[in-house]
Amino acid sequence: MNLKKIPFGIYEKALPNAFSWEEKFIAAKEAGFDYIEISIDESDERLERLDWSQEERNNLRNLASKHDIRISSMCLSGHRRFPFGSRDIPTKNNAYEIMEKAIQFALDLDIRIIQLAGYDVYYEKADNETKQRFIEGLKQSVEWASRASVMLAIEIMDTEFIGTITRAKEYIDLINSPWLKVYPDLGNLSRWTSNPSDELQLGKKHIVAIHIKDTKPGIFKCVPFGEGTVDFVKLFNTLKHISYKGPFLIEMWADNNKEYTIEEAIQEIKEARYWALDKMNQGGFHGENVYYGQN
Repeated sequence: MNLKKIPFGIYEKALPNAFSWEEKFIAAKEAGFDYIEISIDESDERLERLDWSQEERNNLRNLASKHDIRISSMCLSGHRRFPFGSRDIPTKNNAYEIMEKAIQFALDLDIRIIQLAGYDVYYEKADNETKQRFIEGLKQSVEWASRASVMLAIEIMDTEFIGTITRAKEYIDLINSPWLKVYPDLGNLSRWTSNPSDELQLGKKHIVAIHIKDTKPGIFKCVPFGEGTVDFVKLFNTLKHISYKGPFLIEMWADNNKEYTIEEAIQEIKEARYWALDKMNQGGFHGENVYYGQN
């Protein structure tokens, strides 16, 4: 790892589902990325990853090492389907089981950050009781994570519940642990506040990673970069001003209705990286802080 440059990652779902892990590593590396953020979403297929054998975990870690790329973070969105705040006892119990397994999975694969979905519930009606159960689940999660030295980071979400850093800090301050921080999504943050720069400044001491994603009013996913309304230059300038030094990750989605060659996938994510780096450069991240080469 080159410590003179800011780590730049790519979301696993930016690469086609049909690709093998080796193809994903090759594409990410060739496009100039330092790491992949693995997805553990609400689908049975991805939740089953948490039950992989030690041999399967070792094989993935060795494959990443072979291609000189890391899996530094995990997007744990499985709690959307199995939230801590659920009124249904088996669903709530599944939330705890998923969390415990995810921390062990992170430990085994040297994953540094688990991104938590900031939902008390998603498919149920929220109230004060669902919020209290969410807090209880968060407390237990942080206790487990602290024992494993794995960072938990609440994502700024696509719903109002934790749509701003102000709302995330309510829980960070309540738990009061060095193992619970915030993972702002610039696109989501821009939808829930009229001044996302102020929110970033509020989170200065708690931000451990940044999602780069474009959005527009009412649309939180699959907005091509440059077609949304996020003021990236201003937000990158704010991050520069508060001396943010952590990783950045491009969040985008491959079109799984089409067949990709590996060259096509590389080109798609490389273009997104160049677009984002240009905005970062305009916002003040330049020189040795951000690598802007061709590989």
